[in-house]
Amino acid sequence: MIRVASYNIRKAIGTDRLRRPERILSVIDEVQPDIIALQEADRRFGARKSALPLELLDDHGELRPVSFSSGPDGIGWHGNAILVRSHIKVLDCLPLEIPSLEPRGAVMLECRVGKRQLRVVGMHLDLSGLWRRKQARAILDAVSQRREKMPTILMGDLNEWALRRGCLVEFLHDYRIAFTGPSFHSQRPVARLDRIMVGENLRILGSGTHNTAKAKRASDHLPVWAELAF
Repeated sequence: MIRVASYNIRKAIGTDRLRRPERILSVIDEVQPDIIALQEADRRFGARKSALPLELLDDHGELRPVSFSSGPDGIGWHGNAILVRSHIKVLDCLPLEIPSLEPRGAVMLECRVGKRQLRVVGMHLDLSGLWRRKQARAILDAVSQRREKMPTILMGDLNEWALRRGCLVEFLHDYRIAFTGPSFHSQRPVARLDRIMVGENLRILGSGTHNTAKAKRASDHLPVWAELAF
């Protein structure tokens, strides 16, 4: 079994308008993921430093960032990052170029969990429905072009309000959506913008939205999670 999660951390700025990265890490501790995809994980301007300072992650010790060559002070690509626990062995990782109107992107991790290989894609899609569908197709193409086939998880902030329309149509050909419930806005969740989707050879054992008092304050999105089995 593996527990995965996705979380738009809004650059660690909470609904109280305070930037508190330690609060984000505390929420992640509550979720207890083995692998978590983060969105809006870097500052918006300048050198785009990580919203979760590297020294804070080092001191925390529970999760480590996967390197996507974003510079000495970054942990991701266009705000997308993936954190993994120490028992997860990173085999390969790369940023994905996707067509975009806004500065958007995706990241891909290939790893080993015990004796099993696993692929994880983290993403933050556009606000425009037309661009979201283009981005979805680009991500699916990137996965299909990988040399090795392996169980795959796609997750992130899709910015898709529809339940089974828009960019979800592209993903639903080969992926199943874990039922995680609404995650936005954290103060009063009404929209399922954050999704976890799994391919073949993975079973969904359980899934949900992490809705606690601390999570309501830490970001405008709530984390979503799923427990999966090979």
